[in-house]
Amino acid sequence: MSIRHGLLALLSRGPHYGYQLRSEFESSTGATWPLNIGQVYTTLSRMERDGLVAPGEADDQGRVVYTITEAGRAEMERWFSTPVAQSDRPRDELVIKLAMAIAARYDGVEAVVRTQRTATMRTLQELTRAKRAAEGATGQRLVLDSMIFQAEAEQRWLDHCEAVLKEALQ
Repeated sequence: MSIRHGLLALLSRGPHYGYQLRSEFESSTGATWPLNIGQVYTTLSRMERDGLVAPGEADDQGRVVYTITEAGRAEMERWFSTPVAQSDRPRDELVIKLAMAIAARYDGVEAVVRTQRTATMRTLQELTRAKRAAEGATGQRLVLDSMIFQAEAEQRWLDHCEAVLKEALQ
């Protein structure tokens, strides 16, 4: 997801200024994607340049309120209606780390798997606690559910790696 699209989605609900957008973005994602306020204003400037948002007049505190344009709504609709391609997701550092450990014939490959399993289990516990605390916040809960499912899948994959490594080392 791009920050740009997230901000457009928030602006579709009505005008906001930068700090409101940052706060609502973080709240909507369960603070799993913290934003620097500079990122917000840089993104708003680019979206203004591209005709996706329009700035309003500054209020008495100097805050500029932004509104989404028709082009911005069309861009948001396009984003919502387009599936995320697997190839558009970031490279998985863990997969690369294990592949490189094997390629380098690193003696501690099994330890890499065990260390990651422990860290992933700790993450699962933290995410589960956060999910309990987010009761009633549907958006946050869905974000946390996704992260929990990803961590559980990582645990299953680590089990698979351990079995493959055990078989390869026999």
